[in-house]
Amino acid sequence: MIYLLKNLITNLSYIIFIVFIISNVSIFKNIIQKEQLKKLDLFILSITFSIFGIISTYMGTDVNGAIANTRIIGIIAGGILYGPFVGIISGIVTGIHRFIYDIGGITSIPCAITTILSGFFAAYIYKKCNKFNKWLYGFICGFITESIEMFLILIMSKPYSNALSIVKSIYLPMSFTNALGISFLIILIEKTLNEKEQIAAKQAQLALEIANKTLPYFRDINKNSLSNICSIIKDSTGAAAVEITDKNTILAHVGLGYDHHKIGNSIQTASTNQVIKNGSMKILNSANEIQCFYKNCPLKSAIILPIKDGDEVKGTLKLYYSKENGISYTNEKLAIGLSQIISTQLEISKIGKLKEMAAKAEIKALQAQINPHFLFNALNTIASFIRFNPNKARELIINLSFYLRYNMEKINTFVELEKEIEQVKAYVEIEKARFGNKINIIYDIDKSIKIKIPSLIIQPLVENSIKHGILEGSGYGTVKIAVKKHNLKDVIIIVEDDGIGIPNHIINSVYSNNIKENKIGLANVNNRLKLIYNSGLIIERLNTGTKISFIIH
Repeated sequence: MIYLLKNLITNLSYIIFIVFIISNVSIFKNIIQKEQLKKLDLFILSITFSIFGIISTYMGTDVNGAIANTRIIGIIAGGILYGPFVGIISGIVTGIHRFIYDIGGITSIPCAITTILSGFFAAYIYKKCNKFNKWLYGFICGFITESIEMFLILIMSKPYSNALSIVKSIYLPMSFTNALGISFLIILIEKTLNEKEQIAAKQAQLALEIANKTLPYFRDINKNSLSNICSIIKDSTGAAAVEITDKNTILAHVGLGYDHHKIGNSIQTASTNQVIKNGSMKILNSANEIQCFYKNCPLKSAIILPIKDGDEVKGTLKLYYSKENGISYTNEKLAIGLSQIISTQLEISKIGKLKEMAAKAEIKALQAQINPHFLFNALNTIASFIRFNPNKARELIINLSFYLRYNMEKINTFVELEKEIEQVKAYVEIEKARFGNKINIIYDIDKSIKIKIPSLIIQPLVENSIKHGILEGSGYGTVKIAVKKHNLKDVIIIVEDDGIGIPNHIINSVYSNNIKENKIGLANVNNRLKLIYNSGLIIERLNTGTKISFIIH
């Protein structure tokens, strides 16, 4: 038994070594790191894991006419990691080979059946198991599969005495080795998968650095500013050329091909038009796919991404490379992040234009507070989280995107109370990430209340409590946001803090509409409420802190 165990472990080490080498070959690494696998990818993986199983059969050790082997390791690991197609196909292929390899052997049929079943077991686990414990499910599945195999050998193999001798000799060594091998193989491949998360985090950080550098150029969008944005992206990403288009023409192009990818030229490629039409990224791996009209164009591969304003595609961002098949997973993730940030920054740049176009609407004054300081602070906070908590960084990016989009889209409209609270929470999460436990937020919301309220009416009050109530006081405190029924038909909304307390002259200034610029949010909310409901804010200076409320009729 010890001799057999040593052979099996040796075979296992060969398989793991081969997998390690293959998983670091770029073509396989690109496949296993993809977010969504194509049919061709699944087919390649199925064949790969089938080959592992077949090799394991050939490397097996003869035991009384049976073959002690590590055949199921690749099948179960592949099925658990990549799903039913890979598990079932590799199980069937390897099972048929096992039967053909030893036709007439006393264990050929039960071993072939078990090999095929192992693929179905792996497919079931893929559907049901916790993604964080796949190695454990693989270990258990390996033991169960080998137990079934031994049972089938006992009831199907003749003579029974030989079958029993085989089971006694190989059951424990094979079960242990295969179960352990499946776990090791899953952990090894998942390590490669985890590199994908690390790459995404690094690219998110680089995207934010690019956002910081390009932000000043989005304040006044023109030919020069777009060219400067392309130059920054090109220098930071290592692309051969970067181009920005609208729906019809090239707005900026920096890098190789500048002599014929000229500003003002019409978009000529079908791929770009397709991205504009569908709003989906497109990767072009060759000059033939790019279809540039210029015969000797030096651009050989490209990523084309949509630039959006809300849900509408306004143009494209293109990153070109000078080699065919030059788009790596790293390039792809960075490009996606850049297109999203550019879309957001373009929306941010609309704020100043909206303020000029609607100077008479007081809500614009509120929106003008979305200034570069807040955005820079938010981006720097996100960048700091990327290094040690990428998941938190992603959450903050989502919160920032929601916050900015809401502030730009919900202009002079009534919104569901729930949506307004979501916007407040997005703002609060960004501020809490900056200031940590200095800020405590309590929500006391009656969820049975279903009303529409003016947009951007609560967040300015919360911002005032945090910035002027808590941070200008002791630096630590609590803000309580409450939404309650008031009388029979009305609703009262309260924002209360335990900060430094609002000075009486500020209260008087708000009521008289003679407010300083840095308190414009309070005056804006007060005036809008009076215009809509004929009653404004109720501002109270407490023994500790400030209470601001208003009533929705």
